[in-house]
Amino acid sequence: MTEVARRLAGFRELALILFIVVSGIVMSQLSAFFFTEGNLRSVVIGMVPGAIIAIGMAVLLASGGFDLSVAAVMALCGTICAYLLNEGLVIPLAVGAALLLGALIGSGNGILVTFLGVNPLIATLGTLLVARGLALVITEGYNISNLPPGFVRLGQEGPLDLPWMVWIMLGLVILFDLALRHTRFLRQVYYMGANERAARLSGIRVDALRVFTYVLSGTLAALAGVLLAARLNTAVPTAGQNLELTVIAAAVLGGASLTGGEGTVLGAVLGIAFLALLSNTLTLLHVSIFWQIVTTGIVLIAAVSLDMLLRRHQV
Repeated sequence: MTEVARRLAGFRELALILFIVVSGIVMSQLSAFFFTEGNLRSVVIGMVPGAIIAIGMAVLLASGGFDLSVAAVMALCGTICAYLLNEGLVIPLAVGAALLLGALIGSGNGILVTFLGVNPLIATLGTLLVARGLALVITEGYNISNLPPGFVRLGQEGPLDLPWMVWIMLGLVILFDLALRHTRFLRQVYYMGANERAARLSGIRVDALRVFTYVLSGTLAALAGVLLAARLNTAVPTAGQNLELTVIAAAVLGGASLTGGEGTVLGAVLGIAFLALLSNTLTLLHVSIFWQIVTTGIVLIAAVSLDMLLRRHQV
């Protein structure tokens, strides 16, 4: 049993790919519409915001941290971008301002956790409430629509009948997956997550690195919000509710550990893909959205339980 657990933990991504393929076959039998081009295209486009956020979450979990504020930051930064565009600001500056806001929020989380010693759960939960509240205050609860056509193209047009947001996501996944696996700088997050004291003694600048991981998470959440607004041609201040839990579940499914020191970007994105396919199938089967939330919760519990079981057998 111990040897099987070791092998499964070592090939979690391959196992997840095979599981997605098998699940896809099963889902296609449940619904004739599943394998249609239009449906698969909508699944790919729909998973983009979660996949981009999952990149930052994978790095954070590997470092021993996590961020519950990502969905609220996504909504707030998308709202700010749309607001600035409607005020006449040019697209690059509006997008840049939204990304800068995400980075600042991430740095705030990093400072709270690193230098003030606030528990990541409390720090990022507080940031979640602040960001979500600010998005509602700015818009008074209303959506911001009628965005410039040049901005909307990011989410609605692109090569091979896929919008640019999909290609941006793919580029980021490849870039950060390779960087986390092979660059000296990002590989340090594994050492920090596995044993912070040993990482400090080995010369790793743990505090600066931890703040960087939160800045990265906030910036990517902001980018997800910008692209979502472009896709919908509308900024929704309540967008992404409970998405943070879905992303954490996906990352753990993909091999990340809540105790740190494990996980890859590819694994987290594969987890997002699986949950997106599952949600799509339930929708095709006319399952209530409320039951879909229940399903996500069950997957989260199952993923964490499996992770703990595998870690226990690896010892």
